[in-house]
Amino acid sequence: MSARPEQEDAMRMPRLPVLIAVAGLALASCGTGAPAEGGTVTLTIAANSISGGKNSESADWIKNWVIPEFEKTHQNVKVLFQPSGVDDEQYKTKLALDLKSGAGADVIDVDGIWVGEFAQAGYIKPLAEVGGAAVDSWEGWSQIPQAVQGLGIFDGKKYGLPQGTDGRVLFYNKTLFGKAGLPADWQPASWQDIIDAGEKLKAAGVPTPIQINAGTAMGEATTMQGVLPLLAGAGAEIYSQGKWTGASQAMKDVLGFYERIYGGSGLGDPKLQQEAKGRDKSFTQFADGKIAILLEGDYFWRSVIEPNAGVAPMKDRDQVVGYARIPAKEPGAGIRGQDHASMSGGAVRVLNPRSADPRLAWELLAFMHSAAATESQLAGQVRISSRTDVNDEVLAGDPMLGYIADEVLPITAYRPGLAVYPQVSVALQEATADIVSGRSADEAAAAYQAKLEELAGGAANVSG
Repeated sequence: MSARPEQEDAMRMPRLPVLIAVAGLALASCGTGAPAEGGTVTLTIAANSISGGKNSESADWIKNWVIPEFEKTHQNVKVLFQPSGVDDEQYKTKLALDLKSGAGADVIDVDGIWVGEFAQAGYIKPLAEVGGAAVDSWEGWSQIPQAVQGLGIFDGKKYGLPQGTDGRVLFYNKTLFGKAGLPADWQPASWQDIIDAGEKLKAAGVPTPIQINAGTAMGEATTMQGVLPLLAGAGAEIYSQGKWTGASQAMKDVLGFYERIYGGSGLGDPKLQQEAKGRDKSFTQFADGKIAILLEGDYFWRSVIEPNAGVAPMKDRDQVVGYARIPAKEPGAGIRGQDHASMSGGAVRVLNPRSADPRLAWELLAFMHSAAATESQLAGQVRISSRTDVNDEVLAGDPMLGYIADEVLPITAYRPGLAVYPQVSVALQEATADIVSGRSADEAAAAYQAKLEELAGGAANVSG
């Protein structure tokens, strides 16, 4: 499991498997927080990272910075690192086996999308329940926006501390906007504003005015860079109060918005959504000035159109590319009454409820998420952390990432960490695929409702 936010675009959210043996993954020994020789206490950290292999930088940080720095102030504590460098599904299976049997490390890295699933299975418990009163008084809570804390929250309870995260925005080409008579400092206040801009861009001869990921070929990018932020802007989340959102008015509004873009208006390219590498092509077309508006994550800014080493580099990125918050359907219509919405991904660290010294384990976890530790883990990279104080310092030289940290993270939302979510995500992708292949929003919504009821175990588990 990687803490790198861009990897949230990939579907790395396997369901908890039946507990069977997995080749090469023996259970970790019991005795977390166990006393060592000489009266000291041993704590362990587990992560899917290994020096010289998967997520090597994270493994090196734990070994070379976290452990020695923590041990300096805890003379009677010995911290050990349990590295893994395996497929995310194998890592998740190993954690499930360990936690189910009462074994495993004291502090554990998990993908945020696993939190709800692990909580429902009883493998993890709320931080305050494990670590005690010190959890609620931790200084770090005031530095992590409430919305970002949501990455480690399930059913209203805090199960984990969020690591790095990301955010989604609308990117746009200022040069094309100028040709269409649109402002360089564009900030749409509604979905209609996006459509209006698209029509002006079309009239100005822009080949593809709007690109919002759709269809199954785009995979999880359709859900994260399309359906879910739009759904949040329509005032709903895909899972809320114990039910999945079906063909509600909010979902119909989202599919209706897709229909306005891909249903024959010429504002979007439906064929691009059906191509195996359509998302990659959309990156190239945006960089070439053929797509004017693109809904993507900050990964697009720092890794795709990055002027020097990007996948589709734009030498004039900083001058040509603008970015704006994703508007709600109408002002105030978003979740929590917001005017704008976004979606984020990321990883968290949790406590093992079977730790022999849970309060000391909390001290280690809190230390790993302190300002000093967070900045150390960045190792000079300009990336978004979960802490506002660190972001204020590290992102000062990158206005776009600073914009994500200051303007987007406070309004963001997260996917539900439940086992059936990956299948629900596919159903959402299929609903948008119906739109780009010519079906109406009502037809797509009805088909989605039927699939969702089957996945969720009946209509009683579906709202709308």
